[in-house]
Amino acid sequence: MTELRPQGAAVSRLVSDDGHDDRVLPFAVEPLDLRGRVVRLGSSIDQILGQHDYPAPVARLLGEAAVLTVLLGSSLKFEGRLQLQTRSDGPVNMLVVDFDAPDRLRAFARFDAERLGDSTAELLGSGHLALTIEQGSDMSRYQGIVVLEGQGLEAAAHQYFRQSEQIPTAVRLAVAQTVTPAGVQWRAGGLLAQFLPTSRARQIAPDLPPGDVPEGLVVPEPKEDDAWVEAKSLVATIEDHELVDPTLSNERLLYRLFHERGVKVFGTQEIHASCHCSRERIGNMLKSFTPEERHDMIGDNGKIGVTCEFCSAFREFEPREFD
Repeated sequence: MTELRPQGAAVSRLVSDDGHDDRVLPFAVEPLDLRGRVVRLGSSIDQILGQHDYPAPVARLLGEAAVLTVLLGSSLKFEGRLQLQTRSDGPVNMLVVDFDAPDRLRAFARFDAERLGDSTAELLGSGHLALTIEQGSDMSRYQGIVVLEGQGLEAAAHQYFRQSEQIPTAVRLAVAQTVTPAGVQWRAGGLLAQFLPTSRARQIAPDLPPGDVPEGLVVPEPKEDDAWVEAKSLVATIEDHELVDPTLSNERLLYRLFHERGVKVFGTQEIHASCHCSRERIGNMLKSFTPEERHDMIGDNGKIGVTCEFCSAFREFEPREFD
């Protein structure tokens, strides 16, 4: 744990300006009872999006979904999986992002090219977003559902925390293309901050609006904690370019936001783009089909071809391998 202070202050070390991509940096602002994580994705998200050559609006949306999944999945204290999945009637009818704790990320999108627009909110349409946590075969599975009504992923994340976790939470997501000596590359970044006071009285979250309120009755809004109002206002000042700027380190970004209160950072966690598909896994999947179903999969070249939706790897199998 390191407290970030300006130069000349008596602390363990100064703010680092070394920008490290594909890292999650946990932080805490103790005077505001705030804890969170900031993530910056570079080569990992560029690899994931580059494997598919998505249209730019789809790539940005999938990049946001990947960042959100990393922000949530990096909090897992066990080697499990967090999956984010959307299904909707929008032009992007499906997003799937897998985060295998502690550090493996993969993702893909399905979309209707003829219906694509420029607005991220419109791309999702109406449907649902599901967050699923798998803790292994011997543990129960947890799933949270958020109704999608055309809102973006930031709004959907806020809705998830209000109704499922009931933890005051602020989320910021950003995705952009940048020009580097190696060419144009995708970058993504995000920040998640949560109000987690130690006082039991301050932990009580406002109830969700009741569904049976008599018509005309106004339900007063509960007063938010002053510390959370301040924290939420600071997070709202983050500009998109600050989350993807390769010259702005995560520590410097946190210092910009919370230097007046003092911010502590913890050990970072690296993130890797990694698909766990393999010839053996796909072969076992094909064995689960009947001989008639496998016969229908045979192409003009007399082989069965399978493309992984996550990494676009193509593999061919001889039908006789399954005799």
